[in-house]
Amino acid sequence: MGTTARSGFDTETLRRGIEGQTAATLLSLYADDAELRVVDRNTQPSHPMVLHGRTEIEAMLNDVYSRDMTHKMEHCVVQEDRVAFSESCEYPDGVRVLAESMMSLRDGKIVEQTIIQAWDE
Repeated sequence: MGTTARSGFDTETLRRGIEGQTAATLLSLYADDAELRVVDRNTQPSHPMVLHGRTEIEAMLNDVYSRDMTHKMEHCVVQEDRVAFSESCEYPDGVRVLAESMMSLRDGKIVEQTIIQAWDE
């Protein structure tokens, strides 16, 4: 059962989006002017990958969901206009990815997100 916080954000929709097979549900949670920052081994804190707007975010999500891998939302906390969640992913060869996200909301839509992720090497 999902929970909808006072912010209007539905965690069950987030779970379905993350664990789904396409980017469509997840993309529907972003505001048109959303900004997404990704920090990982290749895009380190001083030079993160920054995507502006749904079109750029959609391209990244389509790339991610075109890969043969599973996604699972592990934990999610919603507090007013902030959401934090953990996501674990696994490729068929056993390589795992762990991502932690912090998001800001406006009118129930994601307007800012920072993802910190790490892969098995």
